[in-house]
Amino acid sequence: MTILDQIIADKRKEVEAGKKLISLADLQSSPYFQRSSLSLKDRLRESVGIIAEFKRKSPSKGWIHEEADVVEVTSGYSAAGAAGVSILTDSKYFGGVQQELTAARPHVHCPVLRKDFMIDEYQLYEAKAIGADVVLLIAAALTPAECRQLAAKARELGLEVLLEIHSEDELIYCCDEVDLVGVNNRNLKTFEVSTNLSVELAPLIPDRFVKISESGLSEVETVRTLMEKGYRGFLMGENFMKENDPAAALNFFIRTLCR
Repeated sequence: MTILDQIIADKRKEVEAGKKLISLADLQSSPYFQRSSLSLKDRLRESVGIIAEFKRKSPSKGWIHEEADVVEVTSGYSAAGAAGVSILTDSKYFGGVQQELTAARPHVHCPVLRKDFMIDEYQLYEAKAIGADVVLLIAAALTPAECRQLAAKARELGLEVLLEIHSEDELIYCCDEVDLVGVNNRNLKTFEVSTNLSVELAPLIPDRFVKISESGLSEVETVRTLMEKGYRGFLMGENFMKENDPAAALNFFIRTLCR
C-alpha cells in the first residue's frame, strides 16, 4: 500500500465520521454557504500567479512550521500579493484543520483553495460551508467518472475546481467541469520531485484550462521558465513556510519575479 492509498483509506473513515456529526443541512446553514465565491481562474490571469500555501507539515518532510498562525500567515500572503491562498485541511498527515480556513477567510482578500483529499460530495459541502472558493481533485485518488461527478457537484455549489495530475496518462481526467489543471511535480508514490514534469506536460494540457505547476518550486528562474511554457499559476508552500516570516518571503519572491 502506497502512502496515497493509506491517506485515502483514512480519509474515507474521516468522512464517514464527519457525516455522523454534521448533517448536510447544518453545513448549508453556514453563513458562508450563500457567499459568492472568488474566482482563482480570473485572478491568475491578471497577476503573477503565486498561490501561497499554508502548510504546517507533510508526510515527506514532517513538521515545516509547527507553530505558524494561520490568520497571521494567510493575511500576510494576501497583503503581499498572492493570487490565491491554499490551506491544508487534512489533520493526520498535514497538521491542518477545517476551522483554520474559516478563521482565515475574513482576513484573506483573494481566492482560497481548500487543499485536501476530496473523495466524497460531502466534502464539497464542507468546503463551501467553511469559506473555500476552490477545491482540489486529485486524479490519482479518483476514477475519471468520480472526478467528473465531484467536479460537476462543485460547480453546482459555486466552487471552482483544480484538477491535479501527475502523468500524461491522467490527462483523460480533464473534463469540461474542471476550471484549472495543476501538474504536481511530486510523485505521490515515491515523493521524488522534478519540475521537468510540468515542462513535459504543458503542451499536452488543453489551452482552455488555466495551467498550474505545483510542488518543488523555489527558484524565480524556474517560475519564469514555466511561464514561458504557458503556466499561469504556481502553488508554493514549503518555500515560504520554512521561513520565520512566510509572508515576507512571498513578498521578496514576487518582487524578484517582477524585476
